[in-house]
Amino acid sequence: MNQIIKALAPELTAWRRDFHAHPELSFHEHRTSDIVAAKLESWGIEVTRNIAGTGLVGTLRAGGGNRAIAIRADMDALPIQEASQTDYVSQNPGVMHACGHDGHTTMLLGAAKYLSESRSFSGIVHFIFQPAEENGGGAEVMIREGLFERFPADSVFGAHNDPSLPLGEISISDGTVNAAADTLTINLTGKGGHAARPQCCVDPVVAGCQIVLALQSMVARRTDPQDSAVLSITQFHAGSADNIIPQTAMLNGTVRTLLPRMQNWMEATIPGLIMSVAEAYGVTAEVIYERGYPPVINDAAASARAALAAGRVASQVHRDLPPSMGAEDFSYMASAVPGCFVRIGQRQGDKGGVGLHHPLYDFNDEALPIGASLWAALVEQELPL
Repeated sequence: MNQIIKALAPELTAWRRDFHAHPELSFHEHRTSDIVAAKLESWGIEVTRNIAGTGLVGTLRAGGGNRAIAIRADMDALPIQEASQTDYVSQNPGVMHACGHDGHTTMLLGAAKYLSESRSFSGIVHFIFQPAEENGGGAEVMIREGLFERFPADSVFGAHNDPSLPLGEISISDGTVNAAADTLTINLTGKGGHAARPQCCVDPVVAGCQIVLALQSMVARRTDPQDSAVLSITQFHAGSADNIIPQTAMLNGTVRTLLPRMQNWMEATIPGLIMSVAEAYGVTAEVIYERGYPPVINDAAASARAALAAGRVASQVHRDLPPSMGAEDFSYMASAVPGCFVRIGQRQGDKGGVGLHHPLYDFNDEALPIGASLWAALVEQELPL
C-alpha cells in the first residue's frame, strides 16, 4: 500500500462518511458533485462539469508525456431506507448508499489528491466522476455527450467493492466480469368481478402466478447450465380488496445473462412463452422487454496491466474468479475504450460483509486507502516518468 495514501486514511474516512450521510439518487448528485469539484480544484486539477448533468471530469497533467488513462468512480445512491445505527447514517429518508459508491468516489479522490501533490507520472489522467450508475445509465449518457472525444484515453479503469472478498484482496479477470441486465414488464388483462363468483371472471392473478412458474422453467430446463442466466420476477401488483377479482395485473422483473447469444435468446423466447400461458388462462398479455446494461467485458491487455499494479497493493490478486451476475454501466466505457473493471475486497471480520443493496450495508473504510493506492500505482505504472 502507498504509505502516503495510508496516512490519509482518517481524512478519506471523513469524506466517505460525509457522502454516506448525504446520499443522492441518480442524476441528482448535486451536493456530491459540488464537493468533488471543489476538492479537485483546490488541488490544482482542471475540472469540467455538467457532463450528463451532475457528472464531471478532473484532468491532471504532469511531465511531458502525451499518453492518457481514465479512471471512473460512480456517485449515486439507491432508493432504500437505511437500517443501520451509525453516527453517519443517511440523513435523506428513503435514500441510502447501499452499494458503496460513497467509497468509490472517495478512493478516486484520494488518488487524485496524492497524484496532484506527487506529480509522480508523465502524461494525462482523467478522473471521471459519473452520475446514475444505479438507474439511468450515466456512463452511456456521458459517452453520448462526447466523453472520450473531449477527454481521449488509451484505456479506462473502474472498480467496485466486493463484500464477499476479504479485505486486502483484489479480483481482476479477463473477459466478461459482469452480466447484461434487461427489464421485463408484463401487463395482464382479464375480467374482474366478485371474488365469490370466480366462474364469472377471468382471473389475471392466477394467470400471473402460472406465468411466474413457467418463466422459472426457462432457466431451470431450457438453458445450458454453463450458459449463466438469471430471471427474477420481483414485482406482482394486482387487486384492491379481498372480495374483488381484479381486472388487471402487472408483473416486473430482471433478466441477467453473460453471453450475447443468451441475451438474444431470452429476449426472443420470453414473450412467446408468456403469450402462450396467458392464452391458456383466457387473459390478454402485453410484454415489454427492454434491454439494459450490456455485459462488462474486460480487455485482456488492460486487465494484465491492472493486475500488475494491484500486485503492488493487494495481499492477493485473483485472476480467475467467476463473473458477477450483477450489472454495471461501466460496460459502456469498456466498449468505447479498452477497459478493465476490478473488484476490491472489503470483508473483514464483522465489518464489510453485508451484501450490496441491503439496508444494513456499509462500506468498510479500511478499503479506502487500498483502492486509492491501486489507482495511484496504476497511474505511476502506465504513465512512467
